[in-house]
Amino acid sequence: MDNYNNVELITRMVLEAVEGAQKKGPRMTVPIGVSARHIHLSQEDVEKLFGPGYKLTKKKDLMGGQFAANEQCTIVGLKLRAIENVRILGPVRKQSQVEISATDARTLGVKAPLRESGDLAGSAPVALVGPKGAVYLDEGCIVAARHIHMTPEQASAACLKDGDYVTVSMGDERGAVLDRVKIRVDSSFDLEMHIDTDEANACQVKQGDIAVITGKQV
Repeated sequence: MDNYNNVELITRMVLEAVEGAQKKGPRMTVPIGVSARHIHLSQEDVEKLFGPGYKLTKKKDLMGGQFAANEQCTIVGLKLRAIENVRILGPVRKQSQVEISATDARTLGVKAPLRESGDLAGSAPVALVGPKGAVYLDEGCIVAARHIHMTPEQASAACLKDGDYVTVSMGDERGAVLDRVKIRVDSSFDLEMHIDTDEANACQVKQGDIAVITGKQV
């Protein structure tokens, strides 16, 4: 190959690399939030579990106007396998929802599908037991899909929008690249990636560690 053709090939490779990097968008570091199993309740179910007129009490503020409540209850699977002392998050919702890991699902003996929060149609049935009563949910138990919260300004800076999917790199010796991480954008959010305990343990990361958005998925 003569020098002219060699230079032409190298130039084309560089331009293709630059174009590919521009399509992926800039890299962004994101704090990791490890989401343990938790429960969202309707007011009706709060009262069934804790008594008539009962209101959830706040333990700790979370992003987006949510809070960790002082209240906890027990999740019971169809084979009467149980996980006790599961935290409830407020405020109340229109429909009760239980978010667990895949390992929790095996412990409970339920087939909880991988879903976004609020997508409950056809999800797994489960029972909840509180100090004043019990609730059976025909559907409502899911394994929450990983996602990243960010503000509109942060999304714009990363050339992303609500509903986009990105690839994320995280961890050190047992680190991994995670695909199909959904972007959620709202002005009330703080920048944070939410994964469950299974994903955190597999990658040996913990709350507050840093992940890197490495590309946008088509």
